[in-house]
Amino acid sequence: MSLEQIIITLLSCIFFMGLVAYVSYQKTKGEVNTKDGYFLAGRGLTGTFIAGSMLLTNLSAEQLIGLNGSAYMYNMSAMAWEVTAGIATIVMALYFLPRYLAGAFTTLPEFLKSRFDDSVRRMTVVLFMVGYGLITIPSVLYAGSVAVLRLFDIPELFGTSYEVSLVITIVMVGSIGSLYAIFGGLKAVAVSDTLNGAGLLIIGILVPVLGFSLLGQGDVMTGINTVFTTHTEKLNAIGAPEDPVPFGTIFTGMLFANLFYWCTNQYVIQRTLGAKNLAEGQKGVLFSGYFKLLVPFLMMVPGIIAFHLYEGTQLQSFDLAYPQLVKDVLPVYLSGFFLAVLLGTVFSSFNSLLNSAATLFCLDIYQPFKKDKVSDEQLVYVAKIASVVIALFSFIAAPLLMFAPEGLWQIIRIFTGFYNIPVITIVLVGFFTSHVPAVAAKIVIIFHVFAYALLKFVIDIDVNFIHIYAILFVVEVSIMLAIGKGYPRLDKVIYHKTNAVNLMPWKYALPVAINLASCIVILYVIFSPIGLVNGLSAEFWPAIALIFATDIVLCVLALKQWKKKYLNSLQGVEHS
Repeated sequence: MSLEQIIITLLSCIFFMGLVAYVSYQKTKGEVNTKDGYFLAGRGLTGTFIAGSMLLTNLSAEQLIGLNGSAYMYNMSAMAWEVTAGIATIVMALYFLPRYLAGAFTTLPEFLKSRFDDSVRRMTVVLFMVGYGLITIPSVLYAGSVAVLRLFDIPELFGTSYEVSLVITIVMVGSIGSLYAIFGGLKAVAVSDTLNGAGLLIIGILVPVLGFSLLGQGDVMTGINTVFTTHTEKLNAIGAPEDPVPFGTIFTGMLFANLFYWCTNQYVIQRTLGAKNLAEGQKGVLFSGYFKLLVPFLMMVPGIIAFHLYEGTQLQSFDLAYPQLVKDVLPVYLSGFFLAVLLGTVFSSFNSLLNSAATLFCLDIYQPFKKDKVSDEQLVYVAKIASVVIALFSFIAAPLLMFAPEGLWQIIRIFTGFYNIPVITIVLVGFFTSHVPAVAAKIVIIFHVFAYALLKFVIDIDVNFIHIYAILFVVEVSIMLAIGKGYPRLDKVIYHKTNAVNLMPWKYALPVAINLASCIVILYVIFSPIGLVNGLSAEFWPAIALIFATDIVLCVLALKQWKKKYLNSLQGVEHS
């Protein structure tokens, strides 16, 4: 970029980011001085803000960079992490969320304390804090910084090496991003997420369209025809054993990993805990599941376009495929808007992580440690200090990811395995049993960390790490149930139902969940040998018709069931 182009890009970027910051400030002014206001947005988030915030919290530069890089290098198999997450959002909306809101919990460890004991809460907080600090937050910063570095060619601009330029970019991006979370709390994060989400959708559509145009030498349809008729093996989402995500893993460890992420991961579920009522919470969670269906088109197809454009050329890393495509297709007058959206996605995940880490520290470590009543003002002050410390730590850890040999996307998923499975294990056992004691949860947490490290990094068994997730889940559930049988909990588990929010479910929650599941199946049919791989087969349209027919029948039955249940409840109220 020339100096003039850089100035135009930066000015337009500052304008768009300033607009988002102004709207976020106006929406949160005077609402972040209390505990519920800072950590849970005053328990007043509607479905739109919940969906927008969950989307931007989840979809960040790591997806833009990592998923497109995986599609460039391999195929569409990595879309499983995103698309099948829709199933987890269904479970969250219909099962987990009603229980969380009924107890008016602020954090997941708070629920674990009520089910097990305070030690389990502290151990879970440690798992989250270490995972966020060493893996999740650094990966978000790293991915965003790589894209910014490539867009502006920072090494050439400053005359520094790639490594030094990356460190400079990480510190700059992270410092600006910290301001939202530190001063605005959860509502500022949710509002800015929703606005940036609209920008992400625009850019997500624009980049592949312009990429098709470049591939087709100015003709979009020619570019589309090239992608869908040549090297169609790149469009295959049915992963082989040697692919990053073998198809079989969808039904084993990935199921539990997604349940962890969407149902128990503090920085994702925190905005649902701040829902205005159960119906709004369910709308937000399920709508976010629909947005996940767009990920293959917005965040993997560009990687395949890049493959057709840059095949045989030397990219320093396949994680650079998407940044290179953006640099080549976006006109200068849109580069500032793209940078604003990119930074918005980075800030979204970064802010959410900082806010959630600070929430966990304040409410599950600092407040219990003080024992005396802590004022809301003091909690908010400590949260801001904690956010600064965590941010500084992430600046140190993020540059180390440049040495990941398997690519950003894969390395994140591998190391998340240290804490995702034990958390979902103890939560599920906690939900479905009342006799399993706290000691079982503590043993499982310690066992998992050592067992996963041994299997993946010491012995390095010839089994995909996602299958290891499933194996350890089964083993750990068995351990907890065995302990519960031999040494059952003597006192009764008591959940105190609160009336913090209205717990009437959304009328269309089940039909929408059924339709979402049908759409997931359709997407897999499209990106499979039945669908686009080697051209549409004879079975394609009959399969689509069968899925649609089943979907309609089940949705009608679900609505009838709701009507029957709702009318019965109304009659019960009238009789009482």
